[in-house]
Amino acid sequence: MAATIEIKYYNSFWLKKMDSITKVAPTVVAGILTVGTGSIGDNYLKVALASAPDSTVYGPGQRISWTIAGNNYENIVTYVTSDATYTYFTLYNNLTVGVPSGTTINLGKIIDYDFLPSQYISATGGSSQDWYIEEARIRGGYNNTTVDFGVKAYTVEENNQREDLTNRLIYSGVFNSRTGINNTNQFSVAEDITRTLDPANGSIQKLYAEDTNLTVFQELKVSRALIDKSAVYAADGMPLTTSGIDVIGQVQSYAGNYGIGKHPESFAVYGYRKYFVDTYQNVVLRLSQDGITEISDYGMFDYFRDKLSDSNLQNGYIYGIWDIHNKQYVVSIQPTKTVSNVLVIDEANSVTASFDEDSSGWTSFHSYIPNDGVSLRNYLYTFKNGSIWKHYSELVNKANFYGIQYPSTVSIVFNPQVSQSKSFLTINYEGTYNWRLSNFSTETDISVPVSQYFSASTLVGLEDQLFENRFKKKENKYFANILNTSLPGENEIIWGQPYITGVKGFYANATLQCDHNNNDKSELFAVSAEYIESSY
Repeated sequence: MAATIEIKYYNSFWLKKMDSITKVAPTVVAGILTVGTGSIGDNYLKVALASAPDSTVYGPGQRISWTIAGNNYENIVTYVTSDATYTYFTLYNNLTVGVPSGTTINLGKIIDYDFLPSQYISATGGSSQDWYIEEARIRGGYNNTTVDFGVKAYTVEENNQREDLTNRLIYSGVFNSRTGINNTNQFSVAEDITRTLDPANGSIQKLYAEDTNLTVFQELKVSRALIDKSAVYAADGMPLTTSGIDVIGQVQSYAGNYGIGKHPESFAVYGYRKYFVDTYQNVVLRLSQDGITEISDYGMFDYFRDKLSDSNLQNGYIYGIWDIHNKQYVVSIQPTKTVSNVLVIDEANSVTASFDEDSSGWTSFHSYIPNDGVSLRNYLYTFKNGSIWKHYSELVNKANFYGIQYPSTVSIVFNPQVSQSKSFLTINYEGTYNWRLSNFSTETDISVPVSQYFSASTLVGLEDQLFENRFKKKENKYFANILNTSLPGENEIIWGQPYITGVKGFYANATLQCDHNNNDKSELFAVSAEYIESSY
């Protein structure tokens, strides 16, 4: 253990901690007294040393161990004393195992430095010999003038209680690796080196340096602090930046009462766009050149409002990752649950979604629940249970994450002519051959998984199910008839007999699924349905 103390005029002191006391030669037991007398104690070892006994080389808190008939025993020394022949080791716990004469005793290192042996303590009784000065020359140069510690400067602190200043910024002296200047341990009280932000906006959770600005994320507010410049306000109230001597200049807040909550791990950045999550407002945000924008409003307002208001997120995590491969912001919301009085991630209720700038919307949910992630050289890497996983690799099947194979699903809502009752006759899609229909339902039919599903390659399923057909290929498009074998609904005027085409409803939900049994390419360009007007 070593420490460097910076002194004015480049004087330096290099101090080194002495080694732990570990090298004590093994001794041989001459006998054992299970009942002691006098002040030694009730349980102690009476050891005959190979050389003249010297209790100053041993100390309380020293580990002592021995082996008898292949069994290892260990205890802690609490007191050491010697007479002309023996050294007595008083033990911490009751000694219940007899130690035969001639047994080798191993003395380990002393772990309690409050009572060091006298030979390691100075004559005055202090512990200054625990440290010694290895270098004390001006500039650390060879044969330079040696200096002493000199006058010790100190201040009296009447209130020595810990104080957390969670809404303040402070900077130290300069650091320059080219010239060897390192004043990061100097905080001059003669200079204005602190900036205080509004405590009503909560603690500072994240700092991000960008060009000559420092972006400061508080729980309820996002601001920027000018670096090496100040702001001068014109008559119309508009700020004008000028160069200044302040390392951290004036703090300016972005419009909108948004912050990063207590989830700084949701932060991700690409170019001048910074993404983060505000759990107090239940929104996902983007900070760019035009200010802060609620990107959760792009078709997902209700979803994120409900998901981010989950009380189990208080101790959970929200990981934000920039996926450089697809150029998307990936956010993974992971609440917690209690299992055997231990908080763990509730993966069943966790969700990972991605936002795409080109389409200005949330394009997909993902099956993986990462512990964190990073992008590097056109690939996305995520971490899970101490392992790293490379995404978009050709070495594993599609939708295979952390060794688990997931299906890919796409859900579609058909809702043409909203107020008109319809019968959906067919379902069609454009894409590769390996998609199947896993679910089709309307508000008038019970939603059931399609066991006998449409497949472009084979027909798989059971009999007497709602659907029995397969996708057929025509002109590079796949289509299939929807066969309704369900019972007629209540008050239904016209219904179909078994194997009659059509499922009635105002709207329909369909889910197409690809199982990725091999690593073939899977694409889905368009899904449509043919329908006719119907009545009940």
